[in-house]
Amino acid sequence: MGTWRGGSTGRTEAPGAGLRSPLLPGSPPCPSPILAGEGLLTGDREDTCGPSLPAVGLLPTHTEGCSPLCCSRRGTCLSASVLLLLATLAALIALVTILGLPPRMPGPQACVTPTNRTGFLCHDRRSCIPASGVCDGIRTCTHGEDEDEGLCRDVPHSLPSFLVAHCGDPASWIYSDQKCDGTNSCGDCSDELSPVTVCPPCGPGWWHCPSTVFKYCDCIPRSLCRDHVQHCSDWSDEYSCPGP
Repeated sequence: MGTWRGGSTGRTEAPGAGLRSPLLPGSPPCPSPILAGEGLLTGDREDTCGPSLPAVGLLPTHTEGCSPLCCSRRGTCLSASVLLLLATLAALIALVTILGLPPRMPGPQACVTPTNRTGFLCHDRRSCIPASGVCDGIRTCTHGEDEDEGLCRDVPHSLPSFLVAHCGDPASWIYSDQKCDGTNSCGDCSDELSPVTVCPPCGPGWWHCPSTVFKYCDCIPRSLCRDHVQHCSDWSDEYSCPGP
């Protein structure tokens, strides 16, 4: 004869419905676990959650798409790529803070050549090339900045003012290192004579006289003296000039 166990309620419980982990009193609510066998949700809303023993047949309750190492209780996940990006950004900010921003590339700067003429300073801060060597089709600076497209796009208007000298004819111009060099670069000697240009007296290698040679203005090279050819209108190159 069987023993009476308190009666039957007529309710059939799902397999495993009674399997729950032992809970500690006063623990906060937790989500219902998922049964491994038939995928049925169990557990009441009033259940409390805390340190417990693992229930038989229950699967881990990690948020979908997250690994156990990166998921929080709310299912928030930081991927390794995001962490790497943040670390890289922090490193760049620290580097800029320590070293500062890279200096801006300076614009064209003037310099003085070994022949005491106005020149163009290359980006290496050491090379000074003659003004007439800028935008001449030949890359003289190491990095070719003397032939830069922006610098040479509309010569002479695109050139800095220290590289340009104007002739008596407003439509004519020369490079600044061609002014007062003893030669008639403008064609009307306005680059060698006042009132357009004020030049120092002829240098030691020159003879002062009104020249008859188109190439020169009021000074001729001493190498032309006493060569039996008239270069000065007063013949002083043949009678007065001591020669080279």
